[in-house]
Amino acid sequence: MFSHIMVGTNDLDRAKGFYDTVLGTLGVPPGRVDRHRVFYMTSTGIFSVSLPIDGEPATIGNGSTIGFACTSSDQADAWHAAGLASGGTACEDPPGVREGPTGKLYLAYLRDPDGNKLCGLYRMP
Repeated sequence: MFSHIMVGTNDLDRAKGFYDTVLGTLGVPPGRVDRHRVFYMTSTGIFSVSLPIDGEPATIGNGSTIGFACTSSDQADAWHAAGLASGGTACEDPPGVREGPTGKLYLAYLRDPDGNKLCGLYRMP
């Protein structure tokens, strides 16, 4: 359904360091810098971080969340810990199991250094 997702940053080097570390826990190679953007390419899609093209400050999307697929609850925990250690901040409840209409999910939420809300998600069997 999606070809790519891009979020804004006000500090490209800081964002690259954060996402290299966090996405590295999911097996994603370090990002490639292209002028004012960093691209993380996988077989399932592209995630990118960009300085705003219009020169205005990057801002967060209120109500927006970007979810990254994890293969286990341990991987989600490692993803969350790497995010906190790399300048992210915890948000929502602590990582753990949530039950809803789609079944059991293991969720770990944090905000990147620019305030974008992220989720490490493992769909439990």
